[in-house]
Amino acid sequence: MITLNGLQFQEYISEATLLKAIDEVAAQINSDFKGKEPVFLVVLNGAYKFATELLSRFEGDCEIEFIKMSSYDGTSSTGQVQTHIPLEADLEEREVVIIEDIVDSGNTIEKITQMMVQSGVNKYRIASLFYKPEAYTKEYKIHYVGLEIPNDFIVGYGLDYNGLGRNLNAIYKLKTTKMTNLVLFGPPGAGKGTQASFLKEKYNLVHISTGDVFRYNIKNATELGTLAKSYIDKGQLVPDSVTIDMLSATVDETPDANGFIFDGFPRTTAQAEALDKLLTEKGTEVSAMIALEVDDEILVKRLLERGKTSGRKDDADETVIRNRIKVYYDETAILKGYYQKQDKYFGVDGVGEINEITTRLSSVIDKL
Repeated sequence: MITLNGLQFQEYISEATLLKAIDEVAAQINSDFKGKEPVFLVVLNGAYKFATELLSRFEGDCEIEFIKMSSYDGTSSTGQVQTHIPLEADLEEREVVIIEDIVDSGNTIEKITQMMVQSGVNKYRIASLFYKPEAYTKEYKIHYVGLEIPNDFIVGYGLDYNGLGRNLNAIYKLKTTKMTNLVLFGPPGAGKGTQASFLKEKYNLVHISTGDVFRYNIKNATELGTLAKSYIDKGQLVPDSVTIDMLSATVDETPDANGFIFDGFPRTTAQAEALDKLLTEKGTEVSAMIALEVDDEILVKRLLERGKTSGRKDDADETVIRNRIKVYYDETAILKGYYQKQDKYFGVDGVGEINEITTRLSSVIDKL
């Protein structure tokens, strides 16, 4: 994932795939122009990398000319083609290969075709590294196409977004899917785990429990798990950096997820800031912190009832239960203020039937 001018782009086409496509285009041109001396007309700025690779593969003699044109402002086509460096070469009776970076609407191709007719060329051919058939609105033939792609905005390999990205050796696609990332909190006995399961299914989110992530890494002796265990064995707290690296690896396992439910993390302002940084690097952000709110006496009653069947000692001792609830509020108070400053904190009534609480949570999420 990369960031250009504030927008997020994800890798889409590798350099190896691009070079293979260029090999195929070069083979066609070498076959068609064997023994001839064509003029290669390079459309700047976007086609410079494609042209460099293509021309290095041409097996005969040739001339090279340049013309600079543009039709984009930011991520959108203006519909108007501007010429910044005009065509000055004498092309009368010459055979010309036009090298374009990308063909989408075809407006630039139309203008270049008019130039070829006015210049009296003998024959011209159009070679484009990319072609968007969904967007193409003209009838002019594109003779050599490297790759056909959907009508997405891309950068890299000569293509830019407001001047940036041309130097990239791979192609990156604009990330447009809005992810829903929730920090879900609730005091002991609030039913957070139950609600997380419902929300996970309803919104197709990935539920990341910090405890589960730790147990998985330690059990499977991953590099991060081994590192975390070394701190635990010494009776030390696992550094936030190790926890964040574990979460990052877990997020990367599902790059196409609609979003994530973070359960048990963050617990401190430093961790919240680290999570913000992590998600920003991945082209997304925390959508909301949602906290289930339940009266203390109801929580104590629920946990004591649960203790009768769960076998958990901390569910059977009222003093321990009340201390756990206090610890929760102490931690939540810090994070509540952090997310309130971002207008991302939402308290939801956690008392009632399970489906009623799910409906309340959904009403918050649907407005994000």
